[in-house]
Amino acid sequence: MLFLSTLEYVWVAVRPLVWVRVLMGAAAVVSVMSMAHAAGVPASADDVPRIASGELDDRFGFHGQTTYVWQRKPAFDAAYSGGNSLGAARAKSYSFTATLDLGMRLWKGAEFHFNPEVAQGVAFSELHGLGGLPNGELAKTAGTNPTLYRARAFLRQTWGLDGGTEKVDADFNQFANVVDKRRVVLTAGNFAVPDVFDAVSYAQDPRTQFLNWSFMAHPSFDYPADARGYNWGVALEYIDSENGWAVRAGRFLQPEQSNGLPLDTRFLKHYGDILELEKRYTLFGQEGTARLLGWRNQARMGRFDDAMALGAAVGAAPDVGLVRKAHAKLGVGVSFEQKAGDNLGLFARLNWSDDKTETYAFTEVGRSVSFGGLLKGAAWQRTNDVLGVAVAVNMLGPDHRAYLAAGGSGAFLGDGGLNYGPERVLELFYSLQITKALAISPDFQLIQNPGYNRDRGPAKFVGVRVHAEF
Repeated sequence: MLFLSTLEYVWVAVRPLVWVRVLMGAAAVVSVMSMAHAAGVPASADDVPRIASGELDDRFGFHGQTTYVWQRKPAFDAAYSGGNSLGAARAKSYSFTATLDLGMRLWKGAEFHFNPEVAQGVAFSELHGLGGLPNGELAKTAGTNPTLYRARAFLRQTWGLDGGTEKVDADFNQFANVVDKRRVVLTAGNFAVPDVFDAVSYAQDPRTQFLNWSFMAHPSFDYPADARGYNWGVALEYIDSENGWAVRAGRFLQPEQSNGLPLDTRFLKHYGDILELEKRYTLFGQEGTARLLGWRNQARMGRFDDAMALGAAVGAAPDVGLVRKAHAKLGVGVSFEQKAGDNLGLFARLNWSDDKTETYAFTEVGRSVSFGGLLKGAAWQRTNDVLGVAVAVNMLGPDHRAYLAAGGSGAFLGDGGLNYGPERVLELFYSLQITKALAISPDFQLIQNPGYNRDRGPAKFVGVRVHAEF
């Protein structure tokens, strides 16, 4: 019976992928033939196999992905619960996304990418009750009906400054290329902040790596984004890979409201500024990268101390929604990634924010320490399999703690009270590479003090991710 039940779950996960793959293949042929026709370049019958495999001519690029995540949470003990608590009862959750990358070279050094995306899902407790939420594929707009939207539409321009050349491999939203080791790169349009900033190789993508939000980026990095995680903005990079240096700066829009979908287009009044320095190095003969990231958000936000003062004055629970006005929020993060042999990659992140104002675009974490690694399966003759283990300790600033303890609620948290303790997250997954294009990954997460509350939990999450790409 257990074997049959497992097969049922795998079939539920794989079934939508079959249809999406068929639709993506058809869309690939139609869209690329259309672009070629518009450009005056005929697409012959010989091009179709190359289109279906993603090996397009030099002018066009085409990739696709689809990811299904199923998770279950057993019941756990809770002394009390509030309106924004993680439900203590047994529950299940799922998410489904499918994304296309339609890319085109425009002129020398310039490429344009357009990503239509469809998403569907049901979150645990409507995405409440945790700092480190268990599924990075679930957006704040998730629902039971598939929703089609534009995820990205951006221009990338690269100017070479000599210093020798290096190869860039083709990937999602990236053409294969040979570029100067010293170069300037401009990215402008509709994209996601982590596409450019805090790009830790071993802990960034919930579709292939760790699922928990604690490992997608610096958790206290309240990076500007709409409720789906995307944004409009501009980023400028100077890269000197000959000497192992890079510097990046960007400005992005803010949501009109905390964790909302519409973006505030007042680019000079409400914005998120980001600066990152990167240094590549060699340690004991192994490559590593260190990054220092600083950020500042300017938006109409509520401060926790203002909400506490108003609540005390009127004899009610504090509410940041009643005290919103123009404020700045600051933060800093340091990250490291380090190879340890041919098959092991390690990472660590340390980050801090002032945590005096409400969370505006990411998750409710004031400061965090995380570390972990990915191990390829070469030692057990499964070269393309990956074992991942990571730990995070998420914390809140004193103003944020006091606000929640007094009965306040934020975008994600609000148990009606708080016996504070750092939220500790452990995640373990194994990615089983079935074919070159398909991987199935069992996943386990243990979260102690969910929502930073010692009176609740621990919470456990078991699940499986099915990911296909081409």
